[in-house]
Amino acid sequence: MNMADFHQNGIITTLHNLTDRHLADLETDLVRFSAQRPMGLLLPSLFSELEGEALPNIVQHLKSVPYLSEIVIGLDRADQSQYQHALGFFDELPQHHRVLWNDGPRLRAIDAELQALGLAPKEAGKGRNVWYCMGYILASGRAESIALHDCDIVTYNSELLARLIYPVAHPMFNYEFCKGFYSRVADGKLKGRVSRLLMTPLLRALKTVVDSDNQAYLDYMDSYRYPLAGEFSFRRDVLSDIRIPSDWGLEVGVLSEMHRNYANNRLCQVDIAKIYDHKHQDLSLEDQQGGLSKMSVDISKALFRKMATKGQVFTPEMFRSIKATYYRIALDFVETYSNDAIMNGLKVDIHQEEAAVEMFAKNIMDAGDVFLNNPMDTPFIPSWNRVQNALPDILPRLLAAVEADHAEFGQA
Repeated sequence: MNMADFHQNGIITTLHNLTDRHLADLETDLVRFSAQRPMGLLLPSLFSELEGEALPNIVQHLKSVPYLSEIVIGLDRADQSQYQHALGFFDELPQHHRVLWNDGPRLRAIDAELQALGLAPKEAGKGRNVWYCMGYILASGRAESIALHDCDIVTYNSELLARLIYPVAHPMFNYEFCKGFYSRVADGKLKGRVSRLLMTPLLRALKTVVDSDNQAYLDYMDSYRYPLAGEFSFRRDVLSDIRIPSDWGLEVGVLSEMHRNYANNRLCQVDIAKIYDHKHQDLSLEDQQGGLSKMSVDISKALFRKMATKGQVFTPEMFRSIKATYYRIALDFVETYSNDAIMNGLKVDIHQEEAAVEMFAKNIMDAGDVFLNNPMDTPFIPSWNRVQNALPDILPRLLAAVEADHAEFGQA
């Protein structure tokens, strides 16, 4: 039974789910590939997620995955007893695994040393967590192909991981990077508001307003079916020279870096799930520091910064044009998605959708103001190549710190 059309949209390869191929088949292939390309999994986690409904289920599924050489968990917002609890929580994983205690004294000391040299992430968050895990993966050398996904996926199963890592694990494929996509439908509603109502209409608006030098980049970004998905996979050499943002712009930043570092034929996207649901962020209409509001400001800033590096000159007048164009396109999208939802028997709240568009339009302007008022802002975390140039022994020391934490607290 065909689950999707085979249409190739945009300028990167789309790998579909056309036949619902059996998970055992996929895993047989992956076990074979792992002899040539050992595989790892990176899990950025908050301690609170260990107590949620999603992560315990994810661990149960991972226990039976036969092709992983390494699982690296980045643990944020945990004190010592919570770190010890996490070691016990993940201890049932049969694969080699390590938990990075990001708030522990050993990793904090390394962070302080990097901060003093201006080489550390400037703010806490998912980007910082992922960056330290990437450093650990480079240091351990156990994995050649690595998948990354969030820890709040309530509909998780092993097929998601198998489909996500397959394109960068297959020895005959030449993909360096793969982005996961899926339809966002849950509880009888259409989800994924930031992708649907901010990202895509903003990209389309920028295409009509900005210089031709940035059109190729915008066409590239618009080729991703779910640009803000937190699931992607990559080959290890990607980790050395990627510069990622430490804020909510992580997904946009990673896609932008892949565009800068690799030809389009080395990048792909893959359909990883028929249903996908995760922890939802509040709209936070009143609070620009929280939820989807902060996310929308960070994402907009990430796009503007990237385009500025390609020579785009932004002015207050231009941001007004971008906002007006975005607003018109986004309202058309509200109608498009509403019709799509109705035909599929899904509920849609047009008032809520339009309220989100109004907030996003305001935040695009605010992101433009922040961008114009902070010309020296460098929110990207330096690449691990640069850090290693400054401190040649940093990766072995990071590895030793994680091992020392594990040895000291893992026996309790």
